[in-house]
Amino acid sequence: MPQPPAAPFQMIRKMLPYTAAAACLAMIYVGWVFYSRSNENSEWQKQADQKYIEQAQKNYEMYGSGQLKILLFYAVPAVVTRGGAAQLCYSVGNASTVKIDHGVEEIKPSLNRCVPVQPIHSTTYTLSAADDAGHQATQSVTLEVR
Repeated sequence: MPQPPAAPFQMIRKMLPYTAAAACLAMIYVGWVFYSRSNENSEWQKQADQKYIEQAQKNYEMYGSGQLKILLFYAVPAVVTRGGAAQLCYSVGNASTVKIDHGVEEIKPSLNRCVPVQPIHSTTYTLSAADDAGHQATQSVTLEVR
């Protein structure tokens, strides 16, 4: 009885070393891609960590250094028409009491707060802040009325 032709099996046997080599090369390539991307990600993470440290240092110097600071005090808008309203916005760090002169409502220490004002003529407002140790700070802003 004749045997079936062995050609397909012989072809597979001949190709097997090449496919194994191709599979090895593919695995090496995939490993290299993951390794190189891992290194890039590590560099990006180091850069992000450095930026975070720098920002944390700036935040500490601005807010957490334990010293009384008036961070911001401004009027929005800076110029109003007679009878118009504006906002006085302020930000203080490490204060226990704050006040704004010229009859502005009673205010409390805040990192971000605005209070309404409606001056009848150009007015210079002064923000005064104090801490528990008795230190004081002041800052002024002028709101023009036209």
